[in-house]
Amino acid sequence: MTRVRVSSVTFEHHREAFGIGEPAPRLSWTVVTDISGWRQAGYEIELSDGATTDRGNAASSGTATGRVESAESVLVPWPGAPLGSRERRGVRVRVHGTDGSASDWSPWSWAETGLLHPSDWQASATAPPSTLLGTPDGPALLLRRDFTLHGPIARARLYITAHGLYEAELNGRTIGDDVLAPGWTSYHHRLPYRTHDVTALLREGPNTLAATLADGWYRGRTFDRTNLYGARTALIAQLEITHPDGTTTVVTTDGEWRCATGPITATGLYDGEKHDARLHPQGWSEPGFDDREWLPADTLPHDPALLVAPTGPPVRRTETLAPKEVLTSPSGKTILDFGQNLAGRLRIRVQGPAGHTVSLRHAEVLEQGELALRPLRGAAALDEYTLRGDPGPETWEPRFTTHGFRYAQLGNWPGELRPGDVVAVVCHTDLRATGTFECSDPLLNRLHDNVRWSMRGNYVGLPTDCPQRDERVGWTGDLQVFAPAAAFLYDCAGPLSSWLADLAADQGAHGTVPPFVPWPPRYAAEHADPAWAGPAAAWGDAAVLVPWTLYQRTGDLGLLESQYASMQAWVEQIATLTRGHLWDEGFQYGDWLDPAAPPDQPGRARTDPALVATAYHARSATVLAETAALLGRPGDAARYAELAENVRAAFRREFVTPSGRLACDTQTAYALALSFDLVEQRERAGRRLVELVEADGHRIGTGFVGTPLICDALCSAGAYDTAYELLTQRECPSWLYPVTMGATTVWERWDSLLPDGTVNPGEMTSFNHYALGAVADFLHRTVAGLAPAAPGYRRLLVRPRPGGGLTHARARHDTPYGPAAVSWSSDGETLTVTAIVPPGTTALVDLPNLAEREVAAGTHTFSAPL
Repeated sequence: MTRVRVSSVTFEHHREAFGIGEPAPRLSWTVVTDISGWRQAGYEIELSDGATTDRGNAASSGTATGRVESAESVLVPWPGAPLGSRERRGVRVRVHGTDGSASDWSPWSWAETGLLHPSDWQASATAPPSTLLGTPDGPALLLRRDFTLHGPIARARLYITAHGLYEAELNGRTIGDDVLAPGWTSYHHRLPYRTHDVTALLREGPNTLAATLADGWYRGRTFDRTNLYGARTALIAQLEITHPDGTTTVVTTDGEWRCATGPITATGLYDGEKHDARLHPQGWSEPGFDDREWLPADTLPHDPALLVAPTGPPVRRTETLAPKEVLTSPSGKTILDFGQNLAGRLRIRVQGPAGHTVSLRHAEVLEQGELALRPLRGAAALDEYTLRGDPGPETWEPRFTTHGFRYAQLGNWPGELRPGDVVAVVCHTDLRATGTFECSDPLLNRLHDNVRWSMRGNYVGLPTDCPQRDERVGWTGDLQVFAPAAAFLYDCAGPLSSWLADLAADQGAHGTVPPFVPWPPRYAAEHADPAWAGPAAAWGDAAVLVPWTLYQRTGDLGLLESQYASMQAWVEQIATLTRGHLWDEGFQYGDWLDPAAPPDQPGRARTDPALVATAYHARSATVLAETAALLGRPGDAARYAELAENVRAAFRREFVTPSGRLACDTQTAYALALSFDLVEQRERAGRRLVELVEADGHRIGTGFVGTPLICDALCSAGAYDTAYELLTQRECPSWLYPVTMGATTVWERWDSLLPDGTVNPGEMTSFNHYALGAVADFLHRTVAGLAPAAPGYRRLLVRPRPGGGLTHARARHDTPYGPAAVSWSSDGETLTVTAIVPPGTTALVDLPNLAEREVAAGTHTFSAPL
């Protein structure tokens, strides 16, 4: 058997290449081999159109590249003619090594496009009559349409989306496993649809296509506004059925649909869902149901040019958790502790009389033994189920809401609560996990687990700030600082490219990068104090720094190309706002949530906002210059490099003394200056940063801006011991203080829970907020020692720097070239390091007290004296 094997081919950043929107999807593959130092010298690609050979195997369509002399295996250009709408193509790959080895052909991998052109859409938007809508976050409405098929079915695809949230059914069976579909995007610019293979759900004769439609983000409450995108919800669906003779039948949302209220009497993302099972019309989504008393649905126009195929997976149910403990509160209430703060909802199994209502109230923490509801602010987070009165148990789970919670309070539960009667259903974007970390300190391991859970809880359709209170929006600053950790932990390039497309669209409409994305136009127009929605450093810089991070971690130059105009517009805009290249005017979030800030004034940081803003302006101009050079724009590259140098010079004139100390004497100021290369006297600045950290007792003195940089800044000054003392500090404020207090996710504030067990008195207190968890990137790169040395991990950096009393650590990451890993152990005298380098890549190994060396693909073990 061959010693070289090609794994399945992937398309763009899709985990599931079905219903994709790219007519010429780039191809990637990984190579599995036990040949040390293996490198690709060439590849062959064949395409199939789905035809089969006499043996039933896929046949080549005649499109083949022959041998191409190239080492590229990531995002390789599509080798054939562009795909049209609805086209399905198979791809297989064979590779050749520089050593003369060759693989067999890979298995066929398949991709199918969705509807690529507005003209492909025949569907109107079918809207419930206004008389049924009620107020926002009111009832979910039922829509149905009967149709008849007069012949057998060869293939069927449903293309579907909504203004609002939907769950579709065909002949009584739920279509797909999406949750909160179609998610939240900048609806007035981009509305994703999904493609479903529904061939197996159809039958000759009568059929019924149906959907339940809720307000969601389109019409429901977000922050303090409703009807953000429109006052009417609507379903947009196109069912295309191909018969064996090649003819087609198309069923769309049109004037034939009928509508009625159903069992969901109210549903909202913040307040929860109310379901009266007595109101469920039995068989409503199946043929033969009598809908003559239902109202005809309205037909509304919509713009099919806004409909886009998704670039990542949907929100799904990813896990269920049983309660760890059943508690009785001091007031006598029954509270379930699931042992983990999460985003999702409950699934219950309950039996009782008709009309009996069970309530489910959610919270992240307990205070004095009762649910702590104050941090939820205006979110009720309350679900209610009214029983139908079946002779056996009834099972129910909300459909159009999620909550952030660890604890759930059961109200009015009938009878005895048995094991399995209530489980927590974890819901989030179904991202593929790509990175792990583990070390000898259990508290650091729990911190890393908390970071992972916070990312899961805060990627429900888009990267949000928190999953529990009346907010849950895509704050740009939060993601900007967390993106490096996110890109290591999960394959998020596809989902984040969608969010960045929304950012660019909203930036163009709003005139600047808004503080959160999507940025609803009505919210912008009606907000009482729009000053804070202007350009703000670190938040708006997400337009530049998030694409750059994704490029560094994936090697996708196309993503930089698609975002370049947005990146450029941000830097150009800020250049017009500066005075002598200093950005010292206008609203700034600054070093948000500095631990010294009062609970009710999270923006009152010790670091001068003008210093933060100018530092970020320099950083983004530098990144834009490098981006322009990569994209073959030398004029832009030179211009932005000059701008960056001018901003650095202005920063030094304004904020750096001749001796190298900063006029703003804070941890964050020095972390920025060192990390963004803004100070020439690095030794003095590094020494002063160490002095400040030591003066604070090795406790955190940074907020959102300084926290992701502080450990790296210390290490850049050679102060590894100080960085580790800061990292492993357990007293508040520190990363490990929440862990010692029982945290299972990252908190918004360093002291969201005070040492006496009471909740921070500030209005803004979340227990699931990933921004301060950006330190996970330091755990991966420095504690374990695994980092990219070239975009996309084409070259690895193996550079562990043990400290803090740790005796071992390890990290693993699924790079675009295959799994990479670094593990080390120490006996106090010798450091032993093992590195796994994927085929087709190399690694720079940089260990203490040893000369740097370059190694090829394979497994390598090194020893270094300590």
